[in-house]
Amino acid sequence: MPRLRLPRRLDHGEEASIVEHLDELRQRLFIVIGAVTIGTVIGFAIHHQLINWLLLELPKKQRHLIYLSPVEGFTTVLWVAIYFGVAVALPIILWQVWAYFIPAVASARTTLLRWLAVLAAVLAAGGLAFGYFIVLPHALNFLTNFNNGQLSYVPQAKQYLSFCVHVLFAMMIVFELPVFLIGLTRLHIITTAKLRKNRRIAYFGLGVVGMAVAPSVDPVTTVLQALPLFVLFEGSIFLCALLDRRATRLVKPALEL
Repeated sequence: MPRLRLPRRLDHGEEASIVEHLDELRQRLFIVIGAVTIGTVIGFAIHHQLINWLLLELPKKQRHLIYLSPVEGFTTVLWVAIYFGVAVALPIILWQVWAYFIPAVASARTTLLRWLAVLAAVLAAGGLAFGYFIVLPHALNFLTNFNNGQLSYVPQAKQYLSFCVHVLFAMMIVFELPVFLIGLTRLHIITTAKLRKNRRIAYFGLGVVGMAVAPSVDPVTTVLQALPLFVLFEGSIFLCALLDRRATRLVKPALEL
């Protein structure tokens, strides 16, 4: 019986044929699909706990979801499980992407990219926590109680769970802003000075992004999802400046030699 062979990561500058690159890509895709599949199976097995976790933000009298189609109950649970599988497999996905592209990057940047992959996983977890403990409670409280004198909210399984999952995934994406900006500055596509100089344009763009990723047009959800972008942007400028100073300190001794 053949053993499972993990893909070998090429060294920087190591030549490989197109067939070898495609074979490595195929093996890494299998690993990603396998990780997502395992996570999905686990998510399906614990879907009662996952749904209860999302229902805690609703008043007790509204914690019984309804569905209107015979298949909606099953497909809704399946999609919740798939989203859980992707979230659980995210560190593996990031590692496989890093391992595939790192040979094309200079060896001096290998350590930085490794730390960026770790930072991306940490920020994703932070975005998930912020979405669950901050955004969801306030957004649901506003939306489910809006004009409740004339309108009565009856939570439908697909719409409610989709809203919750989209909020959480949107926050995970939003929190990746520092990784994106640090990557751009380290690749010299943009400089830290330009980030500082173009703050107003950046704030406008971040506001547009905040509205684009929000699953609802209500002001509470939109504002709560946009606010972290501004904080993360300023934090990114600070980190980029630190990395710039560190790079300068490393270059000076080399020039003196």
